[in-house]
Amino acid sequence: MSSYTLNQQVAEQLREIADLLEQQLANPFRINAYRHAADTVDRLGQDLQALFDQQGMDGLIALPGIGRGISRTIYEILTLGRSSRLESLRGELDPVRLFSTIPGVGPETAHQIHDHLQLDSLEALEIAAHDGRLEQVPGVGLRRASGIRAALANMLGQRIHRGVNLGEAAPPVDLLLDVDREYREKAERGLLPTISPRRFNPEARAWLPILHTSRGEWHCTALYSNTARAHALGHTHDWVVISCYDEHHHENQNTVVTETHGKLAGRRVVRGREKECGN
Repeated sequence: MSSYTLNQQVAEQLREIADLLEQQLANPFRINAYRHAADTVDRLGQDLQALFDQQGMDGLIALPGIGRGISRTIYEILTLGRSSRLESLRGELDPVRLFSTIPGVGPETAHQIHDHLQLDSLEALEIAAHDGRLEQVPGVGLRRASGIRAALANMLGQRIHRGVNLGEAAPPVDLLLDVDREYREKAERGLLPTISPRRFNPEARAWLPILHTSRGEWHCTALYSNTARAHALGHTHDWVVISCYDEHHHENQNTVVTETHGKLAGRRVVRGREKECGN
């Protein structure tokens, strides 16, 4: 593939992300960031693939208007030919296929990871690999989680080795619960735009409400979970997946559910952060 074709492909996908964000009433900051990144790629006087091969993620991050978050989107397009962020906005994301691209992770393990952690992105899985949730997935364990963590670090850049604590990037529980409240209230009243997910939607109905909202430095997107596990358990209108991005487009993803047992039964909780919800 020529450099022009590859660079053009990246720019077109970045612009489509911006267009979908605009259609879904996302924060103008995020929309403009992707459009500026697309302009940078269009004006780039070199082959993006060659730049990445020579300098890795650092080379992408250093490009004007790109930064670490958008560089990961570009990385996916360069290496996989597609963007999970774009697929998510289109309603066609297949997290199992995405996780299967991680070295050492086969389809069965990818299914287990997705079903038990309810995550949809490599960035969210990277955080789970560092905060102890990944090793608790059946069939993973401490040793395998360490291997997946190393593979993700290689794929997404050695952020943890640069003194950045991944756990510190998490939005507070109160913020997530407030976004969850806003999403469910507006979805129930029919006040949100809807998308037509390709998975588990044979009639191609536009049924899945989507919310873009901001809380301080965090720009958040909320959707009902359209996963195999959510459908199997009848929780497609209970589990809410919230992806939050800071000004550098670092992503943090969480799932909010109604707790079914223990002292928090009946309350909305952030899965994996139940202790914080009980405070």
